[in-house]
Amino acid sequence: VASDAVTPEMRRQAKAVNFGVIYGQSAFGLARNLRIPRAAAMRFIEDYFKQYPSVKAWIDATIEIAREKGYVTTLLNRRRYLPDLSSSNATTRRAAERVATNTPVQGSAADIIKLAMIRLDAALRKEYGDGPAAPRMLLQVHDELLIEADQRVADKVAALTRETMEEAMALKVPLKVDVGMGKNWAEIH
Repeated sequence: VASDAVTPEMRRQAKAVNFGVIYGQSAFGLARNLRIPRAAAMRFIEDYFKQYPSVKAWIDATIEIAREKGYVTTLLNRRRYLPDLSSSNATTRRAAERVATNTPVQGSAADIIKLAMIRLDAALRKEYGDGPAAPRMLLQVHDELLIEADQRVADKVAALTRETMEEAMALKVPLKVDVGMGKNWAEIH
């Protein structure tokens, strides 16, 4: 479908497939997450790797490098050691393989949000000071930041937040940020 026709439910399912496949989720797990038959989930996984063979190559290469080095790294070179990659227990070994492919992605996402938070805090203080009425970060949940701001400056704070988050780290693909506003977090979702 055209990008402007993508619904929130379609986006949720696409994320579940993408992340599930990258992290080695089984057809059973994907079927449970998407509430679809296991055979359909298996077709999703097979079709995904046919459509994106470089993803499978990346997964295999990442696991092999992790076995050789004993660790994987994030974009900012934080290390995650994985001694269980050489476990004789297949279940333990497969779990370590999933961690090996998860860490470069999720760990790098954590790097990016931390950089964004540090830079946004500095930008908010520079623009608005740090008095009791100044906008401030209240909460971080995964890739989301909850900012409290007076309604009179909310649009400017939203623009500053978007710009700061999108520029947190230079990547080959642009970082895109959705901004929502409301009286509470539930209202934004």
